[in-house]
Amino acid sequence: MKKLLTTLAIVSVGIIAGCQKDSFQEIIGVCPVVVSTNPIDGASGIRLDKIITVTFNEKMNPETITNTSFIIQETTPKAGAISSSDTNATKETDPKAGIISNTNKAASQATGLVEGIISYSGLTATFTPTSTLTPNTNYTGRIKTVVKDLMGNALQVEYVWTFTTSATPTVTLTDPENNTTNVNLNKTVSATFNMSMDSLTLTATTFTLKQGATLVEGMISYYGSTVIFTPAIPLLPNTLYTGTITTGASNKAGIPMVNNYVWTFTTALMPPTVISTDPAINATNVVLNKVVSANFSVPMDPATLTTTSFTLKQGTASIAGTVAYSGSTATFTSSAPLAPNTVYTGTITTGAKNISGTALANDYVWSFTTGTFPAPTVISTDPINNATGVGFNKIVAATFSVPMDASTLTTATVTLKHGTTLVAGVVTYNGATATTFFTPSIALLPNTVYTGTITTGAKNVVGTPLASDYVWTFTTALTPPTVISTNPENNATDVTLNKVVSAIFSAPMNSTTITGTTFTLKQGTNSVAGTIAYSGSTATFTPSVPLTPNTVYTGTITTGAKNVSGTPLASNYVWSFKTGTFAAPTVIYTDPINGATGVGLNKVVAAVFSVPMDASTLTTASFTIKNGTTSVIGIISYSGSTASFTPNIALTDNTVYTCTITTGAKNVLGTPLANDYVWSFTTLQITPPPSILKSAADFGAFGGNAGVTNQGLNTVINNGGISTTAASTLITGFHDGLTNDVYTETPLNRGLVTGGIFAAPPAPGTATSAEIARVALLDANAAYLSISPASKPGGIDPGAGELGGLVLAPGIYKSASGTFNISNGNLTLDAKGDPNAVWIFQTAAGLTVGIAGPTGARSVIMINGGKANNVYWYVGSAATINGAGGGTMVGNIIAYSGVTFSTPGVAKLTTLNGRAISLVASVTMVNTIINVPNP
Repeated sequence: MKKLLTTLAIVSVGIIAGCQKDSFQEIIGVCPVVVSTNPIDGASGIRLDKIITVTFNEKMNPETITNTSFIIQETTPKAGAISSSDTNATKETDPKAGIISNTNKAASQATGLVEGIISYSGLTATFTPTSTLTPNTNYTGRIKTVVKDLMGNALQVEYVWTFTTSATPTVTLTDPENNTTNVNLNKTVSATFNMSMDSLTLTATTFTLKQGATLVEGMISYYGSTVIFTPAIPLLPNTLYTGTITTGASNKAGIPMVNNYVWTFTTALMPPTVISTDPAINATNVVLNKVVSANFSVPMDPATLTTTSFTLKQGTASIAGTVAYSGSTATFTSSAPLAPNTVYTGTITTGAKNISGTALANDYVWSFTTGTFPAPTVISTDPINNATGVGFNKIVAATFSVPMDASTLTTATVTLKHGTTLVAGVVTYNGATATTFFTPSIALLPNTVYTGTITTGAKNVVGTPLASDYVWTFTTALTPPTVISTNPENNATDVTLNKVVSAIFSAPMNSTTITGTTFTLKQGTNSVAGTIAYSGSTATFTPSVPLTPNTVYTGTITTGAKNVSGTPLASNYVWSFKTGTFAAPTVIYTDPINGATGVGLNKVVAAVFSVPMDASTLTTASFTIKNGTTSVIGIISYSGSTASFTPNIALTDNTVYTCTITTGAKNVLGTPLANDYVWSFTTLQITPPPSILKSAADFGAFGGNAGVTNQGLNTVINNGGISTTAASTLITGFHDGLTNDVYTETPLNRGLVTGGIFAAPPAPGTATSAEIARVALLDANAAYLSISPASKPGGIDPGAGELGGLVLAPGIYKSASGTFNISNGNLTLDAKGDPNAVWIFQTAAGLTVGIAGPTGARSVIMINGGKANNVYWYVGSAATINGAGGGTMVGNIIAYSGVTFSTPGVAKLTTLNGRAISLVASVTMVNTIINVPNP
């Protein structure tokens, strides 16, 4: 009924008002009106190929919609005219038909009709211009009153609206700017526009960099309103370069630049220099086995550092030796010890060049003098001569006055005797302290005189022997072993019922004498059954069943227990302790806590008890998790005092879960909880931030255009692949886990790649794998730029270039000296509970992790929810990770000039939880495990 009344009301209005008549018989009804246009009134930034539409409130007579009734004109504002933004203020209501008039827009002065094709469908008329519109121009659209509906009713008032086309794009900024000088040789060149551009029009054809007429090869990328050109190789020094953006570059509206944009810049003239040497200039008393080295101001081309460009001479006589290069340091290792008290001259010639091919400006020459080394002497021993009370496990040592030839320190020249009996042992030498060590194969005898001898067969590094045999004596201790501590201590109370009882001795014991007879535990006169074990200097007694509460126990170590020399305890060692009285167990903590929100969907739910529990009573019957009445299926585990529930599948997002520990859970005495313990929490999906690496995130190692090399048997790339834009022949020492292809493996370098290998031809490289590598390198370069100091400014240096031993919160860290080291200990990254926490480390030159020596490995440790995928290392030169092997590195390393893990011949496994990406050099691994995190 309500709809009928409404309809009658509308018809009545139509009868009363009517519509403008035409040549046909008028049919009373609703007058036609324009309800919308595209572009809308006042729109700006319109594409030049825009198709213009008008939609009516009812079906219209197509014959009345023509090029004379539907027109588009170029317009310019007329003096005193009201702009399109004021349209609403000028519209009036027609009292006859209730139609809003916008004819006041006629104040715009028409300057030219736009030719086009008219079509009509449904309720919409379409105007398709026969040519593109003019940029940055005002247009007026008109629907005239000759347009009529199917009943012959005409539009009551001419409909007028306006819109403006998009402007012409221009370059507003370049980097480097026009006529800039001293530009870095690894510069990425960019141009910024005054508006967003169509990235498909920004290519190697429309954005070029030339040195004279020579085109520079490189990669094009586009972000925001900036196009970036990354040269494939470093620029030449002291050279003029010309950048050009052509008129082929268009904005998103399809409008091209009016003219080519051209600018120039000049690179720096920076020949490399030698900044330090070892030995230093004019150094004296240099050791005869010295490895001579020179440090350069910039990375050098290793191929130019040879025995021709790096020489060592004594007078005019050349010294034979080998030259090596690593980081920014070249070394010369003499084939034989240097002569004593002699001047030597080192020379680095102009044949030495940096990676850009620039040579030293002049030969670098320096001299040093070796020391005069007399016959070596023994300056100290441990034990000292005539020492008494020496321990039975003593390692005997002797320190010399000068460095010794290790090959002359053997069991023939370093001996230990008691009387005439020779002690078997192993001789070692530490060159850093000039100390030789004799380690006996078995413990020394008690209360015995021993004689140590270093014979004249021991020689220094220049072959000079001791002047005479060196002899000294010492006497071992006559000290029976003792028990120095127990756990529990004597008279301890409230001891837990599952306690493992232990005793620590003053000296290593003969494990065969530590038995259930010599180590007993009693409750009164009743012996407690248990198991005896011995390790280091500690004996343990593990009771077969839990101890009784509130009870005194007595432990005894008898004189049957003897040290490794056969000396027994002087007397039985006896101590006592008392167990505690334990009430019903309680739940003292849960994770998540009661009422927690934002809980992750992969959460392992845990409950901590007040006392040790009987693990067999903690099952899916006594520990449950429910969503309403639906039980969660999972696995229960127990460790220490904590029970954990691991769901079989992820929890549901934004859902309340209820956890229950029932009274079926009992402590080790069989006492159950007094009541069921119930708590709840609410889940929330945590979405990790997208990886900035894009397609490069698929690879554990990316060797730029130089390849990837493995030199170890135990190298594995887990959850990812390796790649290079170079030929497949530059990938060596790997086996493709996806295709079974082998890349130059030998018995000593067999690396497994679980995620595939992608390189350019020849086979097994293909055109497809080469394209994958090319795109990944583009994405890697883009990621490198996005974490640079230019894109991410404000970084601080928390330790003057040294990160070892620090605990760092999420943030940006930039080396003030140009290098970062992790050498003074491990680096800890604290996420403070934020799973999306991000760390960015920026160094203009190198990154070095670890120090020399077998115990020099350093690690990066993540705590409180930090993720390896959210750690980024921006390295302006090369990264060297734990050269001596071992340790765990974390994060995405993006280095300009290469990444190296460990050194050949090192068996220790070095681990990277992250990715190793080099832009222009190779990635080299020795026994390296790379665990690629999920993007």
